[in-house]
Amino acid sequence: MKNNFKIPKFNIRENPALILFLLAPAIGELLSGSSPPSEFFTPFGLTMLLGLYGCGAVLARELKVRWRKGMGSLLLLGAAYGALEEGIMVASWSSPFWPDLGTLGVFGRWLGVNWVWAAELTMYHAIVSITIPVMLVELAYPEKKKDTLLSDWWMKAFTIALAIDVIVGFILFGYLLNYFPPLPQYSLAFAATAFFSYMAYKLPSNWARKGVKPIRQPFFYVVITALGALSSGVVFWILPNLSNFILFPLFIIICGFGIIFSIIKLLISFNWKNSTPRHQFAVSSGPLFLFIILSILQESDKSRTDNTAGMSLIGVVAVIGLTFLWLKLNRRVMVTTTVL
Repeated sequence: MKNNFKIPKFNIRENPALILFLLAPAIGELLSGSSPPSEFFTPFGLTMLLGLYGCGAVLARELKVRWRKGMGSLLLLGAAYGALEEGIMVASWSSPFWPDLGTLGVFGRWLGVNWVWAAELTMYHAIVSITIPVMLVELAYPEKKKDTLLSDWWMKAFTIALAIDVIVGFILFGYLLNYFPPLPQYSLAFAATAFFSYMAYKLPSNWARKGVKPIRQPFFYVVITALGALSSGVVFWILPNLSNFILFPLFIIICGFGIIFSIIKLLISFNWKNSTPRHQFAVSSGPLFLFIILSILQESDKSRTDNTAGMSLIGVVAVIGLTFLWLKLNRRVMVTTTVL
């Protein structure tokens, strides 16, 4: 009996999904310096990161569209992704041995959980790993913004690939670091993933579309989001080195969440119905300009034990990519204005 089964192919309307699949790990790991080129561009590293960030971003974007939700739900899905990666796959929420922890492996650790680290990474993944790549791809393909990019078959394939990646990573990092999280701490990560996903499903689609303030120039939003990213970095990575007071970690977490929520509250207070794609680009690119500057500094950072060669080049490529997108958006706005 002939087997007629064929894997559905990506067609032209699914190209944005492929771009997002590649862009999410490029921003979340490569441009940020978490995985410099020497680690990112290896067969194992690239496979794991594409399966994790790529699948995670594409699935989050697809759920947003299929549920007919907005940016608020996308942020919550990004937080769910953060809990999945850091709490479940690599178990950095609870592991005292995770190599990137630094001071945060001790500072803010209580009941076997790295609370400051968990809070910071959850917000990081929600904004940088998921929401920003999705926003950039939707700006590049505005005609597909409300369309699903995956067939049901590919949706299942991406889900399975993400699940396999998480399971393999959990086993691999567990044996490499000789640490598997206790059940209570591991259950916390599962509960957080489920909670953020459920809240994303329940959040009203117009949550971020009720603002009435007149929209301002795009540069204003670049500055606001860049300063937000810089302030968060200072709060989570510099302040923990200043005091060992028992309640200081709680103060750090409150300050970190306060900065992010204040910026989000400010942003949604504007009337985005009167915005242009350039305004949306400004919101999504602000934190990336900070990463671009840091990419140059990281390559010359002698205190890092990993190989950061090529980070400056990654920053240059990011500038070129953002410039091309900005010019494309400018042409689109000019054409729209001319037509009107």
